[in-house]
Amino acid sequence: MRYLCGQFAIMSFFRKIWAVYAVLLFIALLLVSFPVMLVHMIFTPGDSALRRNIRYLHHVFSPTFLRLVGIRVNVRGAGHLDQSRSYVIVGNHNSALDFIVNAVAFPGVFRFLAKQELHRVPVFGWVVKKMCLSVDRSSAMSRARSVVELKKQLANGWNIFIYPEGGRNRTSDVLAPFYDGAFRIAIQTKAPIAVQTIVNIKDISSTVKSVDLRPGVVKIMWDKPIETTNLTAADIPELKKQVRQIMRHHLEQHITPDV
Repeated sequence: MRYLCGQFAIMSFFRKIWAVYAVLLFIALLLVSFPVMLVHMIFTPGDSALRRNIRYLHHVFSPTFLRLVGIRVNVRGAGHLDQSRSYVIVGNHNSALDFIVNAVAFPGVFRFLAKQELHRVPVFGWVVKKMCLSVDRSSAMSRARSVVELKKQLANGWNIFIYPEGGRNRTSDVLAPFYDGAFRIAIQTKAPIAVQTIVNIKDISSTVKSVDLRPGVVKIMWDKPIETTNLTAADIPELKKQVRQIMRHHLEQHITPDV
């Protein structure tokens, strides 16, 4: 028993050290990336610069970061996605690592729906402000303006990624309760819903401890997108239930990835 406790303590210490290394590496890579993004903004007009920067962050920055911290992403079901269409993407949310894994797992580019509070985070806040869509929850009018902007982005060919749980799941269940927002937007815009489930992130990055990480394989599942063309607001409860069942199925199966 004493031996097992000693092993646990050593592993816990290693995970904390690895997490600190990951945070410092993330900041360093972000600082190195600023000149690249600025060049895109200076020499590429309007929306094209934004797309170039997000593609860089999703498919150069994020894979590089994961590779350097010893994390591989095992994606299944990406063939269900049609890159010529715009999706409202929904995914489960457990750890601070999720947004990087989300980006790597999607074959194209998308814009996150992010909380305005993230703008205050040094360095990272600038990226969030420039690359993501923000929600101001201070008033009903502000929320309404956010919805209008989301509709505009989808109409312009962007994919939008929304965490239906609102934030990280800190409950004892595999999923926290879902908000209506993502499903309401999908129905109002007739955009299909693409469901992404991160199956085993808790093995790699704990959701309870703020500093916790280890190398390994993160498994991600994509399911066939759900069409919303013929749905109305009255269908939101059933749509939420359907998405929860899809995610819950994968999470409860918890197929251990090949390390």
